[in-house]
Amino acid sequence: MRLRQLAHARSGDKGDISQISVIAFDEAAFDVIRAEITVDAVRAHFGPIARGKIERFELPHLGILNFVLHEALSSGVTRSLALDPHGKCLGSLLLDLSIASRSPAKRAEVLGQAGSE
Repeated sequence: MRLRQLAHARSGDKGDISQISVIAFDEAAFDVIRAEITVDAVRAHFGPIARGKIERFELPHLGILNFVLHEALSSGVTRSLALDPHGKCLGSLLLDLSIASRSPAKRAEVLGQAGSE
């Protein structure tokens, strides 16, 4: 299952920092996302793109995880020679993260609500 089956993302950038909000489609999806999308999972997914600290903030009343990736934009959008390091691209890339839920029952429940693979 890909994260995009459970959530959408809004993101932005400022300087060398990208901020990505992962917004669950519903409460059951948020429970899976909260358990599976850790700072370590995000760091592993982005690999060398996210060179600095990654912070995760939870907004459970809104079903949102907010990730702040420091040093993720090659010194900033206006200073980088990279073609497409902008925050919005990173949000889309994060939604491609694979989720291997620890709870098959929870996964089946969420898939029933969010669609099949």
